[in-house]
Amino acid sequence: MHDLERYLNVRSAYGASVGPEGTVAFLMDTTGTPQLWTLDEPAGWPEQRTFYDERVTFCSFSPERRELAFGMDEGGDEFTQLFRLELDAGEVHPLTDTPDAIHYWGGWSHGGDRIAFAANRRDESVFDVYVQGRDERGDDADLIYEGDGWLALAGWSPADDRLLVTEHASSFDKDLYVLHLDSGDLDHVTPHDGDVRYNSPSWGPDGDAIYCCTDRDSDTLRLERLDLDTGDFAVVEDGGEWNVDGIALDDETGRLAYSRNVDGYTEITVGELTGATAYETRPTPDLPDGTAGGVSFGPDGETFALSASSRTNNTNVHRITFESGETEQWTRASTAGIPPSSFREPELVHYETFDDRAIPAYFTLPAEEKRDADGVPVIVDIHGGPESQRRPSFSGLTQYFLSRGYAVFEPNVRGSTGYGTAYTHLDDVEKRMDSVKDVRAAVEWLSDQSAVDPDRIVAKGGSYGGFMVLAALTEYPDLWAAGVDSVGIANFVTFLENTGAWRQDHREAEYGSLDGDREFLESISPLNHADRIDAPLFVLHGANDPRVPVGEAEQIVEEVRSQGIPVEKLIFEDEGHGISKLENRIEAYTAVVDFLDRHV
Repeated sequence: MHDLERYLNVRSAYGASVGPEGTVAFLMDTTGTPQLWTLDEPAGWPEQRTFYDERVTFCSFSPERRELAFGMDEGGDEFTQLFRLELDAGEVHPLTDTPDAIHYWGGWSHGGDRIAFAANRRDESVFDVYVQGRDERGDDADLIYEGDGWLALAGWSPADDRLLVTEHASSFDKDLYVLHLDSGDLDHVTPHDGDVRYNSPSWGPDGDAIYCCTDRDSDTLRLERLDLDTGDFAVVEDGGEWNVDGIALDDETGRLAYSRNVDGYTEITVGELTGATAYETRPTPDLPDGTAGGVSFGPDGETFALSASSRTNNTNVHRITFESGETEQWTRASTAGIPPSSFREPELVHYETFDDRAIPAYFTLPAEEKRDADGVPVIVDIHGGPESQRRPSFSGLTQYFLSRGYAVFEPNVRGSTGYGTAYTHLDDVEKRMDSVKDVRAAVEWLSDQSAVDPDRIVAKGGSYGGFMVLAALTEYPDLWAAGVDSVGIANFVTFLENTGAWRQDHREAEYGSLDGDREFLESISPLNHADRIDAPLFVLHGANDPRVPVGEAEQIVEEVRSQGIPVEKLIFEDEGHGISKLENRIEAYTAVVDFLDRHV
């Protein structure tokens, strides 16, 4: 049996960008933190291009030159700075120089001479739009538009005279705008009432339309075309009961790839526009049966790259020939010498909850020879978000637990995305604890499974999933053998008071407001019911977390410890919202495994 360190050394290659000469750039974590690498041929020897202790967060090839933009923060603080890398010279040039501000990449102009980005330099609670030359730096950037909310950019128009701007009021309420660079005028192109999403927006080939995934007049996301002259929408593809959750469109050729999220599994369609909403399909890429995304077309539209993984395939970059669908796996991220044949696949199950609703989940049992005669222990692993979804992608940590004889159960409780807008709103504000009832129903379902030991069930989760762990331990203390909370919310009031200023309104839209819902938020905060916790608790956090401040961990540990319950705390000074550096992950999860071995 391989040890934990081997499983955590299984590598990932992702975030691909295709360059002018067919070179593929991508991020890979071979050194322990994601760095920028390139390849000139499939399965060749990749060349490492950046050499930092901190994680690189994205890379984007210039459309005209052998150079890349990339982003990097410090210690997980999410204050991303932008850089330009000249491939042939190997030289890195800073593009921004404001370390106390966040910079969201907005893309290269088609000529490759300018970049755009959104940043909260002027006021930490709002984002403005900037444009600057490729060889300019810092204050050289032109402030094009002063925002009053959470703005981001979705690319330059085909003529490079406009930018596509997105505004996020909440996870389920978004807007699109067109910013005219010459005048600075901002056109609101998606006025609407209520909550509507306009996701994954892309410019149409002539710059006269925008293609996006929207739930306008629909419970699920559809691929639609917005005519900028008339303001009219037209459906390009209706995903039926499933979301069309992403589109990549090459605005020079009209070639596109879009994805449907079918019970968590990705289905990709490739095609070419033949009219405003008509398109001809091309052969489907041959990818692992799991998840895929991050499509990047090459400058000529002849090829595109994406990353794909499944529960038995670690994440790698594939390049697809557009016309033929020929699929080549370009990267060979290491599995650390662990045979992929030993990785376990989940079963997609549905279990009944308190209101007779069917809750989807992935249930994975260890190999037969790893199972105890009296039943296996189970880790109930709850995703964050809450506007997110557990999907069948690769996890080395999950595979390690399976190799140790644990089963893993991953529910998509109410509030998860992927199952329609109505399902996602079932946990809003005053209905928050209904999602915790779904976790109780999961344990009841597990207890009826002959392979499971109902006395050895663990609650584990990160971020909002960490709140769910704490809430499950306080609401249903008799169900759990132990809990593992990573960067979780212990008190909604202190969380909302201390989260990043740019995030507060966004989070209040989901959880409730400090002004209007404070009493309710106090009533559901696990910290205020910590005396009910009866199971041993492990708490992980990053000291630089801008989303869920580290005080959340410190509060719950102090309170549970005062009750005489076994509790362990591990805080990393060089991490943020999650544990990203390999040496920290090894230390963290070695401690978690030792903790579970003692208590479960």
